Amino acid sequence: MKALYLLAVAMLVLSALAWSAQAPAAPTSSSTDRKWWKEAVVYQIYPRSFQDTNGDGVGDLKGIISKLDYVKSLGVDVIWLNPIFASPNDDNGYDVSDYRAIMKDFGSMEDFDAMVKGMHERGLKLVLDLVPNHSSDEHEWFKQARSSRDNPYRNYYHWWPAEKGKPPARFSFFDINSDAWHYDAPTNSYYLHIFSVKQPDLNWENPKLRQEMYSMMRFWFDKGVDGFRIDVLPFISKDTTYPPLPEKYHGDFVRFYEQGPHLHEYVREMNAQVFSKYDSMSVGEGPGVDSVDVHNFVDPERKELNMIYHFEGTDFGYLKGSHKIPDPKGWSLPEMKKIYSKWDATFEEKGWGTIYLGNHDQPRMTTRWGNDAPEFRVYSSKMLTTFLLTMRATPYYYMGDELGMTNIKFDKIEDYRDLETINWYKGALQRGDNAGAAALLEGHKISARDNGRTPFQWDDSSNAGFTTGTPWLKVNPNHSTVNVAAEEKDPNSCLNYFRKLVALRKSTPALVYGKYTLLDEANPDIYSYSRELDGKKLLVMLNFHNTTASANTGTSLKKATLLVGNYGKPSADGKLRPYEAVVYEVK
Repeated sequence: MKALYLLAVAMLVLSALAWSAQAPAAPTSSSTDRKWWKEAVVYQIYPRSFQDTNGDGVGDLKGIISKLDYVKSLGVDVIWLNPIFASPNDDNGYDVSDYRAIMKDFGSMEDFDAMVKGMHERGLKLVLDLVPNHSSDEHEWFKQARSSRDNPYRNYYHWWPAEKGKPPARFSFFDINSDAWHYDAPTNSYYLHIFSVKQPDLNWENPKLRQEMYSMMRFWFDKGVDGFRIDVLPFISKDTTYPPLPEKYHGDFVRFYEQGPHLHEYVREMNAQVFSKYDSMSVGEGPGVDSVDVHNFVDPERKELNMIYHFEGTDFGYLKGSHKIPDPKGWSLPEMKKIYSKWDATFEEKGWGTIYLGNHDQPRMTTRWGNDAPEFRVYSSKMLTTFLLTMRATPYYYMGDELGMTNIKFDKIEDYRDLETINWYKGALQRGDNAGAAALLEGHKISARDNGRTPFQWDDSSNAGFTTGTPWLKVNPNHSTVNVAAEEKDPNSCLNYFRKLVALRKSTPALVYGKYTLLDEANPDIYSYSRELDGKKLLVMLNFHNTTASANTGTSLKKATLLVGNYGKPSADGKLRPYEAVVYEVK
């Protein structure tokens, strides 16, 4: 492993030198205005599932510290950590009980300081996950707020007095009954929670609350953090008259939630009081945000965020209106091309995009978008990695996807730990919809969030080397063959292919800033596009299916140079084999 690590470091040094030599001297537009967060490859770590050092079955900060050399060897630049703040873990840390303390499961503030130091010593930046829309009901603010109607913290949350009757309908994503208002007896009032009942929404219309949040963000920046990923940012502003859902939204609460009256005022205020004070990276999670209004967040002239990520790509292929039930007809590659090409075009002149296929809220990308059958797992995983690292956007890559990890596909609801799946299942049973509950359980073998949260697979030992105790979530049985130790030894592994693609992206400015052009648009099997910058042109061809197919890109390959391919050498007849990926430099 040491030899591979030294080789990876050497490749990165050479890549950096090559990048410096090829970088455009005078950027011509905002899309080629060089920024470190545009050029970064972001690696997301779900701390609970990465590495446990004390045997309690839960990953911790010391575990992350122990694996920083591994992360560095990948060639990535930024580590995004899911929430590490104090929390009772109703929603695995997205229910914060103290924004300035470390969750006890994860360690101490001393561990955090050591982790930041270790990351920065290796040239890695740290992005924390901020949860501004809601806190835990165990946060001291909420404990005070629910104690009396005239408590000073009452206005930190959203309340509806019961004497006014039941409040206008609001949808909850996690509530068993989908009701976002919960009756709280001590003050004879309802409080708003658009997620779990234990996640009351914070009242951003209160300037005192906003200042609390900005002060907290500066606290973490001053401790060395390099940026924030901001959870459900578009939902923070609410119309506190709580009108009935306007007809123009056709029942779409997500779209309604991201149209709060003071949303952009608050994001600009956040930028002015926090982000502008640091050389920082800011990325917002963007449920409900579409390609038409995304520039309200990321147009540099508006001084809000660097980036935002959307759900149009990852929500594609589910039955409309369902709880993430995959469409039995499957999904169309030409439609997928339209989605990603539209989003690329959105940032052609202004702003900057993001791209991802997996994260803590998604299943494993190889199962969802590739093929996890033994004969296709490696090829399809590499193909998807090629897609992510050759598009014009900052790639967000989820831990374990570099190994080709796959869904665990639980058969029993008792195996799940995620309240999303559990509460949706319970809700169906409560409504007497046994068939719906069964369909959800089957569908979530593909779509459940816990598929992406199973422990990281370090080796073939008990519990995949993740813990000496009982893991908080079951380990995928395929860790006996899909693991770091095995893939380090295999030059053709998914892991080493990922390193190769990262190095190629870093040494090739055209893969970061180059113009994207969709080719062979109607091809039902192959996704082809070119990337061009300063006279350098690259051709990317990706077979998304399990059969051999032909591409018609209108580009001659006679003088082309193969830069990378997941089969090694391309086929003699020019066709793409199942899940084949090739990247050429063409003349």
